[in-house]
Amino acid sequence: MKVDILAIGVHPDDVELCASGTILKHLDLGYTVAICDLTQGELGTRGSGPLRLQEAEKAKQILGISHRENLGMADGFFQHNEENIKKIAKVIRKYKPEIVLANAVTDRHPDHGRASKLISDACFYAGLVKIETRDDEGLIQSAWRPKAVYHYIQDRNLKADFVVDITQYLDKKIESIMAYSSQFFDPESKEPETPISSKAFIDYMKAKNRAYGRDIGAEYAEAFTVERNIGVKNLFDLI
Repeated sequence: MKVDILAIGVHPDDVELCASGTILKHLDLGYTVAICDLTQGELGTRGSGPLRLQEAEKAKQILGISHRENLGMADGFFQHNEENIKKIAKVIRKYKPEIVLANAVTDRHPDHGRASKLISDACFYAGLVKIETRDDEGLIQSAWRPKAVYHYIQDRNLKADFVVDITQYLDKKIESIMAYSSQFFDPESKEPETPISSKAFIDYMKAKNRAYGRDIGAEYAEAFTVERNIGVKNLFDLI
């Protein structure tokens, strides 16, 4: 079950909106990826929890990943507590990722920053041997700590620590986002309008990816912040 990258989002569609281009690129490079959603996004104005699960499965197929799971935490009301830390630690120990991608450290939606801290702390505690978690068969899991946690930038523009060129993956990224048809632009929808349901929102998202790409001479890029300094073996790894 080991993967190279575990992408975690508090709501289904967080990962698609902010890191799916990066995921697609690394899949093409031969790395393995899994996704974990903390909640079903059941408090969203449009759609429902069960529908969001169906949409997440569709997005999974579009991205071409093998593993995705939902931890069923309470949307909007999940707490930074032992129970939820252990839920995430169990997933980290299951997949043993080298890198974890997590929600933005601060954002318009309060769930994002709260989830960011919860995920980051769970990555640390998953490495403590005296914290016990058990797999689905009841067996005690071995401790595991990812080498790095990178936080994708979401609605609010933050200063990026690094960006990833996703130019050739933008169309597939949009396709994965539109798998969540309950949430995004659909001229046939009878549900209430929201800040992300207009056609203009997709244009805004593209513009943000274009702005982050500009600094590295790419047409589109996704942006991330880091928790610790990044080490490189060669200056030419940086562009």
